[in-house]
Amino acid sequence: MKPNYYTVEQMLEMIDEPNRTACFRILSENRKLFQTVQGSTNNHQNWHGGYFDHVQEIMNIVIVLYELINSIRPQPFSLSDVLLVVFLHDIEKPWKYEMATDGQFQHIESLRTKDAQHEFRAKKLKEYGVLLTPEQKNGMKYVEGELNDYTNRRRVMGPLAALCHLADVTSARIWFNHPMEQNDPWPNARRIRD
Repeated sequence: MKPNYYTVEQMLEMIDEPNRTACFRILSENRKLFQTVQGSTNNHQNWHGGYFDHVQEIMNIVIVLYELINSIRPQPFSLSDVLLVVFLHDIEKPWKYEMATDGQFQHIESLRTKDAQHEFRAKKLKEYGVLLTPEQKNGMKYVEGELNDYTNRRRVMGPLAALCHLADVTSARIWFNHPMEQNDPWPNARRIRD
């Protein structure tokens, strides 16, 4: 039996307060933008509204991964923690693109670097009153991998970040074209239309 495929709203309800309210506010105030921009320019969920679809997809994936891994060995973090990180992990994306003269989305120059994107993300989270624990901050920083911070002298990416990274890689590199427009094999998975 396949697991349930939840809506973003259903999954935000699974996030603990006070961040649940902040996340609902982010969604409410930016839904139209979220359902307009692509998930990426080329590599995953690169259709109109793909950003929203990627967020919903990664949240569903992380629930499945968390429940499986936590059933084998209890984790030192909660489902709420992983859902918070993956909901917010790309929060800068809707603002980092602009429409080019050829009708395609392109990166805004000021948000081209990872450092600039992380700074924008931090400001956006502060604007909405999102409060992160040190582990959640680590998750936000390394959800896309350790990149240039990798060292063999210490563990950089924490367990929460690693699980969120697995979900992000699954969505962006395995199921990059999901949810499908029609007949997605995961029951109730569907692309959002604005």
